[in-house]
Amino acid sequence: MSRILVIDDDHDIVNLLKRFLTKHGYTVDTAYSGSAGQKSFEEFKPDLVMCDYRLDDMDGSVLLSKFKENNPDLPVIIITGYSDLRTAVKVVRMGAFDYITKPFIPDEILLTISQALNRSSAGEPSSNRGGVKVKTNNTNYLFSDSSYSKYMQNEIALVAPTDYKVIIYGESGAGKEGVARLIHDKSKRSTKPFVAMDCGAISKELAGSELFGHEKGSFTGAHYQKIGHFEMANGGTLFLDEITNLPYDVQTSLLRVIQENVLRRVGSNHEIKTDVRLIVASNERLSEAVQRGKFREDLYHRLNEFTIEVPPLRKRKDDIIFFANHFLQETSAELGKELIGFEPEVEEIFLNYPWYGNIRELKNVVKRAVLLSSRDRVNIKSLPFEILNHRHLEFNSLDNDNHHMKTEGVSEPHSSSNDSNIDLSKPELKRAALNAESELILVALTKANFNKSKAAEILGIDRKTLYNKMKRMNLQDK
Repeated sequence: MSRILVIDDDHDIVNLLKRFLTKHGYTVDTAYSGSAGQKSFEEFKPDLVMCDYRLDDMDGSVLLSKFKENNPDLPVIIITGYSDLRTAVKVVRMGAFDYITKPFIPDEILLTISQALNRSSAGEPSSNRGGVKVKTNNTNYLFSDSSYSKYMQNEIALVAPTDYKVIIYGESGAGKEGVARLIHDKSKRSTKPFVAMDCGAISKELAGSELFGHEKGSFTGAHYQKIGHFEMANGGTLFLDEITNLPYDVQTSLLRVIQENVLRRVGSNHEIKTDVRLIVASNERLSEAVQRGKFREDLYHRLNEFTIEVPPLRKRKDDIIFFANHFLQETSAELGKELIGFEPEVEEIFLNYPWYGNIRELKNVVKRAVLLSSRDRVNIKSLPFEILNHRHLEFNSLDNDNHHMKTEGVSEPHSSSNDSNIDLSKPELKRAALNAESELILVALTKANFNKSKAAEILGIDRKTLYNKMKRMNLQDK
């Protein structure tokens, strides 16, 4: 059975996870600090590591880097609290397989571990979160029969065989890295490394070191020589996500590397030849970043050889149910369930939800829904609270437009002496008040992690009043 190393400075959590995982057949070793975790890693030789992000003696990202240096394909799952969630996501982009949050959901832990071990045993890279995953040669991407998918396949087929630099524009979670991987896998460099770096997940002080590497002793904390992402990608493709986050001085160094095809590690005078295809991504236009003085104009022109647009999921409604069904089948197989689809009202909710987290958000919603479903189709009871009630956070724009037309768009004079008084109808006032109150309640519930007693305390009302208001507003209670 697989061997799992659990590292956390909270003894209760470590003991809880050890009992739980041992009960489900795993061989478990534990450590209560980063240094102890490193020693156990060398002796125990785990198949998977579960590591807390915040340890007393070191940062979880430091351990992640050390583990990956020894075993690049080792799946690492980050343990984090809700307040560290954003940082944990960034660490995942640095190479962890996934993250789990406290308090734990037992079935979610087992599902995440199963996915990590299955992907590792299949020889797939463990750091592949953030794209759309279906096996296609060496990569994972999902194409439907929509007009967008046809456009994307044509664009990739056109640029992949070349060595053109590519800029991919799109929102977070839309699948930019998946597109970059597919370009690489269809190129003449497909047998060489594909290295991804999230420029938004790295501090300004370490950006140059991460990109170009450094020599031992070159700065405080440089205890060993480090090979940078550019050097690791030699012969292959380097993908720089959110490139506008690179510090200006690092942009200057990057421009030199692109122009001369040589780099220098931080603290070194030795030049290293490079042969790397560069693909970058951003959620903002590089030309606009240039105008604001955030991005070098000469670097922008060097990169701007080919551009691909990845529209947000809310503008690709033809793909939503297609993606959802794929994630349902994928998760059902992993959980040993036999779900065949979604209830019509669930599909309607999916089509009308804005999906600001894009494909990544849709995948996570479907995974949880399948986990919670006990029937052959997913129903609305398995959907998250915020998905069911998102419309209560927004005013009815059509009604507001009509309201403005009635109150501000009058072009003909009126004879009434009271024409300066705006006559707002009662239904409109009630609707506005209901929307505003609903928004306040949802904000309070979110802050209280949907604990109604705490939410009521935040709102300054009793629990019974909160229940009555939620019932009157038709806010689904899970």
